[in-house]
Amino acid sequence: MLMADQLELELYTRPTCSDCQDAKQYLTSNDHDYIDKDVSQNISLEEELKKISGARIVPMFAFYKKGLFGKKKRVNYLIGFENNKNEIISLLNKQ
Repeated sequence: MLMADQLELELYTRPTCSDCQDAKQYLTSNDHDYIDKDVSQNISLEEELKKISGARIVPMFAFYKKGLFGKKKRVNYLIGFENNKNEIISLLNKQ
């Protein structure tokens, strides 16, 4: 269960993306909770991805913090796993 000050991760992916699969494998093997949003299965998720990042590039990591009344607020997003791995790990350690 997430504490109020912890971050929540939503990961936008496609099954054909090797960087996405590496990211999911890393998160799972290190016991990090995340919500997998497969944009290939849902056009509205593709629209969410474009709204957040301005692009269709995956994997896209969206970190949220729960605010008042359970409303979530995006605190950061990163596109790509390998090129942002250190920053992603740093944010995951705040979970």
